[in-house]
Amino acid sequence: MSRTCKSLILLLCFAVLSPLALADDLMRAGHPDRYTVVRGDTLWDIAGRFLRSPWRWPEIWYVNPQIANPHLIYPGDVLELVYIDGKPQLRLRRGPLKLSPSVRSTPWDGAIPTVPVDAIGPFLTRHYVLGDGELDKAPYIVDFADEHILGGAGQKAYVRSIDDDSHLKYEIVRAGGPYKDGDTGEIIGYEAEYIGSTELQRTGDPATVFINNSVREAIIGDRLIVAGEEKATANFTPHAPPMPFEGNIISLFGGVDQIGQYNVVVIDRGRADGIDAGTVLRIDQKGETIRDVVTPDSRDTVTLPDEEAGLMMVFRSFDRVSYGLIMHATRVMHIGDKVRNP
Repeated sequence: MSRTCKSLILLLCFAVLSPLALADDLMRAGHPDRYTVVRGDTLWDIAGRFLRSPWRWPEIWYVNPQIANPHLIYPGDVLELVYIDGKPQLRLRRGPLKLSPSVRSTPWDGAIPTVPVDAIGPFLTRHYVLGDGELDKAPYIVDFADEHILGGAGQKAYVRSIDDDSHLKYEIVRAGGPYKDGDTGEIIGYEAEYIGSTELQRTGDPATVFINNSVREAIIGDRLIVAGEEKATANFTPHAPPMPFEGNIISLFGGVDQIGQYNVVVIDRGRADGIDAGTVLRIDQKGETIRDVVTPDSRDTVTLPDEEAGLMMVFRSFDRVSYGLIMHATRVMHIGDKVRNP
């Protein structure tokens, strides 16, 4: 047999086997052929029923143009796994929707979210990362009406100063600590904690605002920033970073020391690094540096290798900082651990 014929046969074999190899690489052993979506599901959990790596959902998702909102999945929908030319494809069969056009219990209109809404809801619109000096220039509370020393919903606050009425809605925020690059130590932003929302009643120095609602009591010195118009969403398309990537976990929320599933963390990379909502990253537990007790030199140390510890999905990104949710954890993680391409 000629070399040309052998090459042709090998090429044909590769063409036949490659879809099967793709299926073996993607699909979880014992996966179902169909699944009916129920309330409380998340896209990540559903994908985990079919796939080894849930974030690779878009690789097998078939968008049916005949279905309204084919990117969104609702309770009652049926997902069916079929094979086209040997390649797995997940298709949606729309179930009966029981949604009122005038009543919405959540901002997500009943669609199945990508990740648990209760884990990330407070962070979608109510935490901020601000640049150096931004808060210093913002108006601040100098007193409260009726001799109150703290401010809450239903009270007036006096602010120094708001000179124009081009914006009527402001949010009260409190300065937090700086965020620093995990490699260089450079300050890359400042946390601003959401305290409450207000409406401007009178401009001036001081101006008067009415506190509509609050999650914590406001204090003198809290700052006001113009309320953003960003709409909350919990529906993201999971994807890898657009290029080779490495960063660090630099902070976490919730008052815990160890990081596990569904904890919210802060990483030192953001939109400037190509990171946006839906970006999936692998977390590697940073290798510990230990003393070598065998060598005669008591000063001799060795750094252990990094070990894969879990996966996170970015759900909100700023210029140089992002918030992410831990989706999967195989070992305990800490501030300082590395994030890389999955």
